[in-house]
Amino acid sequence: MSESQYLPARERMLKRIAETRDTARSGLPHWASAADGKWTFTPDGDWTGGAFVGELWLAHLADRSQFPIEDARAALSRMLPRAERLTAFKGFGFYHAGALGSILFKEENARAVALTAARSLRDMFDPHLGLIPLGRDAEEASAVGASESSIDSLQATGLLYWAADELSDARMEEVANAHMRRVLEIHVRQDNSVIQSSTLDHTGKVLRTHTHKGYSDISTWGRAQGWAMLYTAHAAMVRPDEPLWRDYAVRLLDWWIDHVPADLIAFWDFDDPAIPNTSRDTAATAIAAAAALRLASALGPEGGAKYRLFAERTVTQLSSKYLTPTAPDDPRPPGMLTGGCFTRKAIVRDIDAAQNVELIFGSYFLFECLAILTDLVPPGWI
Repeated sequence: MSESQYLPARERMLKRIAETRDTARSGLPHWASAADGKWTFTPDGDWTGGAFVGELWLAHLADRSQFPIEDARAALSRMLPRAERLTAFKGFGFYHAGALGSILFKEENARAVALTAARSLRDMFDPHLGLIPLGRDAEEASAVGASESSIDSLQATGLLYWAADELSDARMEEVANAHMRRVLEIHVRQDNSVIQSSTLDHTGKVLRTHTHKGYSDISTWGRAQGWAMLYTAHAAMVRPDEPLWRDYAVRLLDWWIDHVPADLIAFWDFDDPAIPNTSRDTAATAIAAAAALRLASALGPEGGAKYRLFAERTVTQLSSKYLTPTAPDDPRPPGMLTGGCFTRKAIVRDIDAAQNVELIFGSYFLFECLAILTDLVPPGWI
């Protein structure tokens, strides 16, 4: 497909990013109502805020006059209290909010903040567990317990690999590899579907596996599969000499391709018995597209063609069916990615109990895909 086919969607999303920037004078966006586009904000970004900072870096790349670099710098400054908090999930936020600014624009402050977060993640590694635990400050620790791991904790690895390269830090590399390997061993099933969470004892023995955000303990929650695909594909892209990450990424993405609905928009959980009369999750779907583009880059033009095409088809479906306006008389702000589902489970925090909404990280990954598909960002760069 040609670049021009994706430009209208990219321009719509830039309008939404501008509107969000103008609204978010303090705090960072978390999720927005699909009815009117109004955001729920968090003061320091929670685990999701880095996605908006990432949008601002990419928006500056697209239009430097409309999106001055100070926009991203200001948004990043609101996240600073999180850099040394004990949570594995900060790898997501500080990769997109910090490392991305360094990669795209050689922003020194963004680099410094991202490296602070990466060093903290490196130091959280528990050799007895063989991984980085969720950490006492993790947003879900109060719901599932402190002695937990999850596939979501792979969010640490993108930041760690980048920091290992920046610092030539062998220990950072060791931690990233060990954490990735152990988390995948625990959470990827024999059929290549993914279980979200696990409970370990102090020796690293797995006491149980479960899915605290999905339909049941044995179901496949859409975003669990999504995070596994994204971070194995990212590792395959940045560590091309390690075949294990490519193997995992191919198997995980092939499972998704074989199980996603015909319209390519995932349900919130692949095993919800109410399908098709249940929630979709466009955020998980956008993550899948971003993962497929990473894997396509890692495999090269021939081996990656299948995944590039899948990403293009998925982005087309998201842009045509879930990106406002969906009709000429749609009163909502343009460029909202509707249809996101934090979870349908009641055990999570009230701030996350949102369905059929715009999720800021879903919007980020769709915008990232559009940036790649319109040649704003070269494949394999971020």
